[in-house]
Amino acid sequence: MNSNRPGVLILSHCGFSFLEDLKEELHRRQLRCFVLSSLPLPEHVPSRLEQIQTWTDRLYTTDSHQLRLEDVQNALQTLRKSGEQVTCCISVWEGYRHLMAAANASLGTYDIDAGQALALRNKLNVRNRLAEAGLSQANAHALTAPVLELLKAQDQRYFIKPIHGIASYAAFPMREDTTWNALEALRLASAEDTVYASAFNDGLAFMAENYIPGHEFSFETLLVDGQVHVVAIHEKYEVTETAETVLEDSCTTPPVSLDQAQIVAGLHWLENVLGCMELKWGCYHVEARFTGEHWDLIEINPRVGGSLISHSVEAVTLGHSMLSLWLDLLLASQDDAQPRKELVQRLAQYGWRADGTSAQSVATFFRVYFAKPGTLSSVTLNELPLAPVVKHILLKAGDVIPAHAREVFLGQLLWTFERASQASELKHLASISATALDIRYQAQSH
Repeated sequence: MNSNRPGVLILSHCGFSFLEDLKEELHRRQLRCFVLSSLPLPEHVPSRLEQIQTWTDRLYTTDSHQLRLEDVQNALQTLRKSGEQVTCCISVWEGYRHLMAAANASLGTYDIDAGQALALRNKLNVRNRLAEAGLSQANAHALTAPVLELLKAQDQRYFIKPIHGIASYAAFPMREDTTWNALEALRLASAEDTVYASAFNDGLAFMAENYIPGHEFSFETLLVDGQVHVVAIHEKYEVTETAETVLEDSCTTPPVSLDQAQIVAGLHWLENVLGCMELKWGCYHVEARFTGEHWDLIEINPRVGGSLISHSVEAVTLGHSMLSLWLDLLLASQDDAQPRKELVQRLAQYGWRADGTSAQSVATFFRVYFAKPGTLSSVTLNELPLAPVVKHILLKAGDVIPAHAREVFLGQLLWTFERASQASELKHLASISATALDIRYQAQSH
């Protein structure tokens, strides 16, 4: 028997995608929780679905590892027939962002449209559109074997990435020894990667763009009726570029290497970028680099940032995670203007202002730990002088890590401290966090 309480439809990829976090947010708001998930990987069947079934109000699954538009339409129809009231749809899996947008359009909830969601995922078109508008100094080229040879012959640095990518999968600086065969091998491997394959739009196609130097940052952004609200600015404190990917090891907010004028320039540039892409609604994790002279785009993700970005936002806003704020925006995006007004007032209170200042008194630092190929024998958190406030250990003894061209998250830890002491705390935390997790692997038997 369903109650008259409205609910939210969550689109889950293979049984995951921040499901537990979203469930908590819905429970807090006394909303019903509906989940539509694509089929989990064989190692998670049936256990993961049984787990979700225990706390969801309604669970629908498909027999494919990838959700399609008709799956979403069928779920919405079934919910309606069952007398359920669906307020909005949310998904943190980027490959489903256009499906979420289509669902919200049919529910009468303001969001970007499905076409915009798909357009944002085409990194080649986004880059060249911004370059034409004078908002990016980099140009992008679709890669073929001859184009690769042509670019390698030039005296310039380039960065290679999938045209439709996800996370930092197969994204790396072009080198003299980068060959078309190596790219082909990555393309073939990607087709075998069940979890990520769907995000590549029918197989990996590569592009090369001018390399953008400088420190990397991300703007955690909410757009309400064309108004830009930046809730946090994260600086990627340590980044490792490997042969096949870029690993973001640690992040901090507020940014430490920018002065007020550079933040003002960044906020102004961001508004122009979002305006150029004709975006008016939604939640965005916009990654950018500051070269020392100008701001330039890495990518626009139409969703919350991954890893501990949402938790970091919760710490600096004293209780409002990015996920929570995105839900608030969706729930306020019906035709009643009052909830939107209230949300805008709240965002103005703890977000960044046009003059490059914010009222935030808390700073955060978080580190992500990546697994190496092999079999884990143990993962333990060491005793530390300053304990982390968020601890996620994602793998356990006995887990086998395959060799992939993408990062495999092992765990993540987040610390908070007074913003006033950020400079000294960072040095200390960067050092102690590097060995905070004791990670051991089983010896290889030959």
